[in-house]
Amino acid sequence: MSEVLGFAAVGILAYAVDLGLFVALRGPVGLDPLTAKALSFLAGCSVAYAGNALGTYRHATARGPRPYLTFFAVNVAGALVQLLCITVSHYGLGFTSRRADTVSGAGVGMALATVLRFWGTRSWVFRGDGRDEGRVGSWTG
Repeated sequence: MSEVLGFAAVGILAYAVDLGLFVALRGPVGLDPLTAKALSFLAGCSVAYAGNALGTYRHATARGPRPYLTFFAVNVAGALVQLLCITVSHYGLGFTSRRADTVSGAGVGMALATVLRFWGTRSWVFRGDGRDEGRVGSWTG
């Protein structure tokens, strides 16, 4: 349970960094929305990686650029899940209101993406943390 809570706390902090930086880059800095989002997403991923590496999965043996690149790929996959949810809802099912887009992207999409990110982070990025030793049949296989 502490793993889930740690992952959630780090995720909330990373989300705050992503959102705050996006708003700042769009507003006072004046960047276009895609550049602002790309930069804020990269910053949020970096905060999430650092928080998980130094906190939630501090006992893992992840070193060098490879774990960060894997973590980044898992987060991109999560973002794609959110976009897919909006695409299906908006264009496939015809729910075109702003509220429907918010529910599908920030609600359903975020929930599914969070599950994917947790599983991917646990399974591929910080898998060697030593806490699974002696356990039979952990939920990640």
